[in-house]
Amino acid sequence: MRGAIVFLVVFFLIFLATIAYADLPPGKQIYSMLNVASTDYQVLGIPATTLIVAVFNGVIYGIIVWLIYSIAARMRKSKSKPQT
Repeated sequence: MRGAIVFLVVFFLIFLATIAYADLPPGKQIYSMLNVASTDYQVLGIPATTLIVAVFNGVIYGIIVWLIYSIAARMRKSKSKPQT
């Protein structure tokens, strides 16, 4: 359950950071590799392309931080158990 919270917090932080600065990697590169035409369509005043890039970045960085957190939590748990 804590892992999901870690993922969501990182997702929203990176999502907001990408909206402020749309050139954060790797979202822009992934979007360009999909060969989707850029659009000027706006959603709540934010370009749709920027929102898509922000979602890509949020998911990628969220998964990376979640994996690091999960590995660290398992290592910490195994160290605290006495070996028999």
